[in-house]
Amino acid sequence: MKVAVGQFAVSKDWQENVQTCIGLMERAKNAGAHLLVLPEAVLARDDNDPDLSVKSAQTVNEAFIAPLCEQSRHDQMTTILTLHIKTTPGRAANTLLAIRDGEVIARYQKLHLYDAFNVQESRLVDAGESMPPLIDVAGFKVGLMTCYDVRFPEMALSLALAGADVLVLPAAWLRGPNKEMHWATLLAARALDTTSYVVAAGECGNKNIGHSQVVDPLGVVVAAANQRPALIYAELESQHLADVRAMLPVLKNRRFASPQLL
Repeated sequence: MKVAVGQFAVSKDWQENVQTCIGLMERAKNAGAHLLVLPEAVLARDDNDPDLSVKSAQTVNEAFIAPLCEQSRHDQMTTILTLHIKTTPGRAANTLLAIRDGEVIARYQKLHLYDAFNVQESRLVDAGESMPPLIDVAGFKVGLMTCYDVRFPEMALSLALAGADVLVLPAAWLRGPNKEMHWATLLAARALDTTSYVVAAGECGNKNIGHSQVVDPLGVVVAAANQRPALIYAELESQHLADVRAMLPVLKNRRFASPQLL
């Protein structure tokens, strides 16, 4: 399976962000990608207004998603991103959407809200209450996660035990002391915990690090971006996945009960 990971600096203008997403979708499709992963909270962002993502929240049927669905109508590529969906007045859900063949085929409301490092995502955002689904992409089972979820190994393990071969992670990873090291370490750790591929898209810009990566089941980075807007590609190989899981059968060798999240 050929995967693409697109990172960009989300602007305060949602119409501009729609066009950026469509452009990345078109480029990934033309390159033969089966899966495109875009960053977290691509609707709108403003360095001077940390609440803009929630203030700009739409419904899943509003203007942001419609052109992305239309763009996807003419091919079988799956595009994954997150944006804020309205819940109650003044609040929203940080929602991952998987788009393919003209429609939203799966959605996931972020479970672990980023109440850390002097940020409180839960102030305006409602946490999800259920595990994300697995989706089928080009013969691979794909598990869905969002940003801060990567710090919770039991979630990645639950997805792998349910059958995931690949973990995807849209993110907007904030800059800060050692944060790039945290990001790289956590992506490799989740790949090794689960012997799964990890495909992570990071929003770049003044406040977020970018550094999108594709990591193989042995924790090896096979594609990576820096802090600039980029579209990177990698080939995920089912035989390599099978070989790693035969050589390093951590999912079979576990002595503890399956993790129960909720």
